[in-house]
Amino acid sequence: MPEVLLSTRQLSLTLGRERVLRDVELDVHRGRTLAILGANGAGKSLLLRVLHGLIEPDTGVVSVHGKPLDHTARARQAMVFQRPVMLRRSVQQNLDFAIRTRGIQRSRRKSGIAAALTLARLDHKRHQPARSLSGGEQQRLALARAQVAEPELLFLDEATSSLDPASTAAFEDMLGTTVAKGTTVVLVTHDRHQAARLADDIAFLHEGRVAEQGPAATLLDQPQGPELTDWLEGRLQPVSTHGADASERSTP
Repeated sequence: MPEVLLSTRQLSLTLGRERVLRDVELDVHRGRTLAILGANGAGKSLLLRVLHGLIEPDTGVVSVHGKPLDHTARARQAMVFQRPVMLRRSVQQNLDFAIRTRGIQRSRRKSGIAAALTLARLDHKRHQPARSLSGGEQQRLALARAQVAEPELLFLDEATSSLDPASTAAFEDMLGTTVAKGTTVVLVTHDRHQAARLADDIAFLHEGRVAEQGPAATLLDQPQGPELTDWLEGRLQPVSTHGADASERSTP
């Protein structure tokens, strides 16, 4: 296996009176795509936010390259949420803002923006207000904005759950190009078929714990435990953890 890029050890999180993450042990390998699966309320989106440094855990540590997650490591990460947040600017200006805030050299900005517009298939709408785009176009712009500075690690939180099949296919095709450039991806999805299409590895979260982790091709066909088996067969009910459910429906 490639080297471990990001890892967690004994990671726990409490919201209100609910323990929503419990002693999470997770490894994310460089250059691979990890899909985090689980029932609604299992803590998937909360875990993603902790990995990206948006939420501080109660206990445990998130490590990048063997060192605790810090501002420098976060600067090399990016995240796309379920509902894209568009700046009140044009498509091109959204990308320009992202590339400027990442400190990209002026000589590389123009070519980077042009490449991102082409990747997102939005060249012809570069001067259009971003908020006037369709849902699928906005999500492609959100992905382009996230990857314009070539992040080392990209997080996707249910990024296609509100898209139609054609928009999902376009987003996945764009993501494939990003992955081919060497970006490591961690994505949350409720769709086992999407996990099979995109993921090299999966981590199955059950009641805030990683119940199973391993190669996607193996575990999706031959799950080792009853929880993943029940989820794959549609028998696992959503977890009744109100704090986790609320967070997984919202963005920060």
